[in-house]
Amino acid sequence: MTDWTNSPPDREQIDATRGPLLLEFGTPWCGHCRAAQHLIDAVIAERPELVYLKVEDGPGRRLGRSFGVKLWPTLVFLRDGKELAREVRPRDVSLLRVAASKVLSQT
Repeated sequence: MTDWTNSPPDREQIDATRGPLLLEFGTPWCGHCRAAQHLIDAVIAERPELVYLKVEDGPGRRLGRSFGVKLWPTLVFLRDGKELAREVRPRDVSLLRVAASKVLSQT
């Protein structure tokens, strides 16, 4: 399990990132985040080439605001700094697999 970071890269760094990236916005104490973690972990285990960053979110946290995050967890799937898919409060691992495949299959 990946730890939450409370000092993530800034939006400009995210936008300049090359390749596939999954950003998870939430908090370690969020019940919805904890409930979805096994789904997220399953996809990360299946797709190790997907770079994964858990971003601790909340008031005054600019990165989450720049992505319009309102509910936790929000998962933003990016390729080369561009958002290609988003899942909010996931309950179905198949939707996460589709989103991961989308960012991993782009050429």
